[in-house]
Amino acid sequence: MCRLVVLTGIGADEQLAGYSRHRVRYKNSGLEGLVKELAMELGRISSRNLGRDDRIIGDHGKEARFPYLDEDVVSFLNRLPVSEKADLSLPRGVGEKLLLRLAAIELGLGLSALLPKRAMQFGSRIAKLEDNHEKASDKCKRLVAT
Repeated sequence: MCRLVVLTGIGADEQLAGYSRHRVRYKNSGLEGLVKELAMELGRISSRNLGRDDRIIGDHGKEARFPYLDEDVVSFLNRLPVSEKADLSLPRGVGEKLLLRLAAIELGLGLSALLPKRAMQFGSRIAKLEDNHEKASDKCKRLVAT
């Protein structure tokens, strides 16, 4: 039986300072604070993201692969100083995930390499269809039997 495989980008943001909270940490705590934040996030990614995402992908009959969490990729990225992976003094859409953006430019993807990150739920505008007062930690009232 041939199963479809989905390549995910999980781990890129955590290792290459791709989230807006990384800019806040950099602004408040400098490069040293950012380094600590990235290490903490990578350390907890398996408990926060991998199981959930693997179950969701598996529930749709697909197998997940996580290339940015490959042992060799993580080891390579950990050997690089953060300043070679990201430069949060640069504008949004340029400085975060700088290493990936530079690789994309080399591959001829110049225009898309300079777009700011937008989470799928916000980029697709699906979040606007939800109750604005819900939090990720809330139990969904629509799914709980009464």
